[in-house]
Amino acid sequence: MIKSVLIFNNHGKPRLIKFYQQIDIATQQALVQEIYSLVSKRPDTVCNFLEGSKLLGGKDTRVIYRHYATLYFVFVVDESESELGILDLIQVFVESLDRCFENVCELDLIFHFDEVHHILSEIVQGGMVLETNMNEIVAAINEMNKAKKKSGSTTTGSLSVRASETLRAGFRH
Repeated sequence: MIKSVLIFNNHGKPRLIKFYQQIDIATQQALVQEIYSLVSKRPDTVCNFLEGSKLLGGKDTRVIYRHYATLYFVFVVDESESELGILDLIQVFVESLDRCFENVCELDLIFHFDEVHHILSEIVQGGMVLETNMNEIVAAINEMNKAKKKSGSTTTGSLSVRASETLRAGFRH
């Protein structure tokens, strides 16, 4: 079972935190700090699996992660999950984000956090994997976006799109 999904940047700032079991906020923050300190010190040439997190279950817990550019994608799982399967699931998640945001970056995760959570919920719910087919995931997200447009939703979504585009344009110069 997947216990949590975390995304944080190279400086340890969380960009997505999703726990699939009840954990108090202080423990969640300590867990994010512990995992960041473990994975950020590891060179890119070593294995992407870590055993145990004292805060989240001990020896039967595994931390599986991938480092892409400025972001760490981390899945905390129990021993029943396949490490290689979870690495593949991280790849599916990242590629789904990339298809939905067209070259996903950290700013997309900040300004479109609701859509990122929706993409994750298409893949994992309640700690169980639901879907691994990227075409199905992207189709579901596209349907959600069409429904938003039909309902005339122009609140924070359109504002965040404009803010994200402005920031991206600023970074290009």
